[in-house]
Amino acid sequence: MEHTEVLAAAGPAGAVRSVVRKLPEVTLAFWIMKIAATTLGETAGDLFAQTLGLGYFLTTIALFLVFVVTLAVQLRSRHYNPFFYWTVILSTSTAGTTMSDFMNRDASAAYLSSGATSLGWGPQGLGLGYRTGAAILISLLAVIFAVWKATGLTFAIRDIVTLRGEALFWSAILVSNTLGTSLGDFLSDSSGLGYAGGALLITALLAGLLALMPVPAIPNVLLFWAAFVLTRPLGATAGDLLTKPTAKGGLDLGTAGSSAVLLAILIGLMGYARVQERGNTA
Repeated sequence: MEHTEVLAAAGPAGAVRSVVRKLPEVTLAFWIMKIAATTLGETAGDLFAQTLGLGYFLTTIALFLVFVVTLAVQLRSRHYNPFFYWTVILSTSTAGTTMSDFMNRDASAAYLSSGATSLGWGPQGLGLGYRTGAAILISLLAVIFAVWKATGLTFAIRDIVTLRGEALFWSAILVSNTLGTSLGDFLSDSSGLGYAGGALLITALLAGLLALMPVPAIPNVLLFWAAFVLTRPLGATAGDLLTKPTAKGGLDLGTAGSSAVLLAILIGLMGYARVQERGNTA
């Protein structure tokens, strides 16, 4: 019989009740899976919207519905399941890719393949630009964290055990993954760093956060969320590096092939995490 880890939580009148952990431990494997999922989110989002020509509008609607379905499965789960959790992370990354592109881009030649005049059915994009899009998403993420803070619920992922806490967590994840795409695209396309340069910059920032972990004055939960947000632009720049043409500084491996390889890697990691979880809770 499979067992699940339970945590003690204070209930009414100081009573103690047991609640089941539904979110993962933050380990090295966690971060490897996060980067794999966000990179796949970038390549898969581009595959549907650009390579298959569905456009940002239709793809955003479809992928947001996928996110809602996967989130419902995760919320209804009675314990932590790596397949459920990482599928939601992947769906937020994929939906975030096309949501960001729809916000920031338009039908101009700068965002379309050579000779194309449109991309899919419906609006081609709001054309807000990376800076404006990122500013809007940063503001929205700040509001979510402010509301979260006002509830008094914990920001520590391992201790999130209530439906309201999990709803706030996934709201922050969706917005942060959308924001990460905007930041990644800005670094790759507009900053002059290119795909490899953008990825190296984000990697350096993540290394800086790791170096700050022993500093007592800086809460680890703050470092966690900073790293969680930054791994999305790392995935965005890495995904673009894999798929974009060599003329633009990419490796030109294609969205379909890159997505298939990344999906296989992620499924393998989820399987490993599932085995580890069963071993830890047996």
